[in-house]
Amino acid sequence: MIRILFKIKPLFWHEVEAAFRNPQSQTFIPNFSFLWATISQRILSAYIYMYSHIPFPTRKQMKLKTPYFFLILFFLVVSADEVVSTNTNGDFLECIIHNSDNSTSISQVIYTPNNSSYTSVLQFSMNNLRFRSPSTPKPLFIITPVDESQIQTVVHCSKNHGIEIRTRSGGHDFEGLSYVSQLPFVILDLINLRSITIDTQSATAWVQAGATLGELYYAIAQKSRNLGFPGGVWYALGLGGHVSGGGYGAMRRKHGLAADNVIDAQFIDVNGRILNRKTMGEDLFWAIRGGGGSSFGIILSWKIKLVPVPETVTISTIAKTLEQNLTKIIHKWQYVAPKIHRDLDIRVLMFSVIDPITGNRTIRATFETLFLGGIDRLLRLMELEFPELGLKREDCTEMSWIESVVIGSSFTNGEPPEILLNRTAMPKNSYKGKSDFATHPISIEGLEGLWEFYNDKIEAGMALLVLTPYGGKMDEIPESATPFPHRLGSLYMIEYLVVWDGNETSPHISWIRSLYNYMGSYVSDSPRAAYLNYNDLDLGVGASYADASSSWGPKYFKSNFNRLVKVKTLVDPSNFFKHEQSIPTSFQS
Repeated sequence: MIRILFKIKPLFWHEVEAAFRNPQSQTFIPNFSFLWATISQRILSAYIYMYSHIPFPTRKQMKLKTPYFFLILFFLVVSADEVVSTNTNGDFLECIIHNSDNSTSISQVIYTPNNSSYTSVLQFSMNNLRFRSPSTPKPLFIITPVDESQIQTVVHCSKNHGIEIRTRSGGHDFEGLSYVSQLPFVILDLINLRSITIDTQSATAWVQAGATLGELYYAIAQKSRNLGFPGGVWYALGLGGHVSGGGYGAMRRKHGLAADNVIDAQFIDVNGRILNRKTMGEDLFWAIRGGGGSSFGIILSWKIKLVPVPETVTISTIAKTLEQNLTKIIHKWQYVAPKIHRDLDIRVLMFSVIDPITGNRTIRATFETLFLGGIDRLLRLMELEFPELGLKREDCTEMSWIESVVIGSSFTNGEPPEILLNRTAMPKNSYKGKSDFATHPISIEGLEGLWEFYNDKIEAGMALLVLTPYGGKMDEIPESATPFPHRLGSLYMIEYLVVWDGNETSPHISWIRSLYNYMGSYVSDSPRAAYLNYNDLDLGVGASYADASSSWGPKYFKSNFNRLVKVKTLVDPSNFFKHEQSIPTSFQS
């Protein structure tokens, strides 16, 4: 047996020696885990060699029974794999410490599964409870860097040791791609990188990727009543992911998307370089403003253009049910909301409820409006353009822009603007979402079929339908200006969302898939468009260009997809930054 061992691996003892040698100092330090892995693999190789080269009579004479062989084989494979995995983790940590300017500092922001804070750090920004189940893959490490150099080190060591990086700013992506992977991975959690610098003179701001929209809005309001930013309505979204996917909010019809108002960025590429707009070039700067930054590198910060807001804005909320002629009102809304004055946004949130009087199921729609002006002008506009809604003065409230942001984030009990700084003020659920874009109004019959899904096929209050009108500034920005292509021709966006408690998923996910199939006849086609920030793995997954270009790629990006592939191929040819729906390189056939 020993002779066979040496025959198949003459340099075996050199590997044993390496197990005791420190790669930095060349001094001898026992590394027993690597030693065991090496010996196990060589013995395993010996058995494989023996069974492929030694005749059966000889094996019989050596009294090596097949069952014992396979038992030994199984033991060696399992134990060696575990040791190699452990050694890889140790090598990664050693790489992080060795390549850090301050090893003490970086060790304080690394969390392993053995750390008492690991679970709480992992779950703090895990906003979809669907991914808290024990079967969900967990990261080997969580790193919460406090400066850019620590991120550069993580990129360097992850590349060297074949470990994926998942970058998390707010953790609100629908499919959990910022904190879940099927391959060995680390989470780079940017929660400590959230400084915000407001310059009212130039109406600009630098904001780090780990900051939330609520933190940004609050910081702007502390400096000026007359400036704002057209980001999302949900206050807890992280700026890194929100902006890099496009980022729409209540002022999109007036000022476009968040990504449309980015004028510079700081970014770490696959080689660990810190780049800005000038040094990264216009192609990469174009790609990260709507194409998803995680496909290309790591967003550090954005320089954004702030937009003017009036000292007084008006919000209103009015609810209608099916018994109050809702179907005809929604049908008319489709013609009005995308064409009305761009100072006005009329968003619709619909769900199934139980009528407290009759006890029957019905659909209730809440028409939420933000008007960049006073009540009197709003009422005149609505009476002229949309009298069917029946908006009255008592439905409206004048306030500052920052107060409207608080209410738009579902804080309706008089909470102060400081509530926007609380990342955990709202409860979390398990959920599944999808999106569509309507390019023509849905018929009355189509809407009635839609109501059946909400009234008859899902529990009351568990599913939400959101209609977000486009038009205005959105129609004026060319489709190719950023990777976000849903511009002229998109009347409104549809968001489907189903929520539930616990980890049980199948009935709810099956329901939303059936609803999505039903809506196929009433929305955009060739391709059937979708919004990147509402990522949906049902649209397809796959690392190759062929997979992506025939499924999710054109749905998210239309004709911009091929330009994104060219940029990816140029800046990350080895496809290090990847996930289930990341932009592929042109090399990936």
